[in-house]
Amino acid sequence: MKHIWGCVLLIVLISCSSDNTNRNPYLQEVGFRFDMNLNLPLYNGLNTIGNPVYVGNNGVGTRGAFVMRAGLSGSQFVAWEASCPNHTPNNCSTMDIDGQNVVCDCEGFTYNLFTGQQLDRPDDGKRYYDLLFYRATQSGNTVTISN
Repeated sequence: MKHIWGCVLLIVLISCSSDNTNRNPYLQEVGFRFDMNLNLPLYNGLNTIGNPVYVGNNGVGTRGAFVMRAGLSGSQFVAWEASCPNHTPNNCSTMDIDGQNVVCDCEGFTYNLFTGQQLDRPDDGKRYYDLLFYRATQSGNTVTISN
């Protein structure tokens, strides 16, 4: 019986992993929930596919979020952290919208708002992170972003 419990304990310890390779060390994953009414002029841009909107309200992510309608059906939304994912938040880390991309003023990195991927990843052997994703769901005329 002791051997069975020993095997079970060994399996549990082996299956547990402390590998945090997907965790971004520069950005905290803060919990929040924010509702946007698509009838308000402030969020009117979200009624068109591929038209991003910056939400800079206090309590939304670290430096706000970029939200965009991304699906062909018109009901799929994506939301991303507005602080550049490749360094700690500072005075230049809140990115700016450039079409359907965002650009970090600190070093000029560009990220795609459909996929969250960094478009100009340097080939220098360092680890680079894509945008931090937030949940975005629609219910009627309200889009809720949360983490």
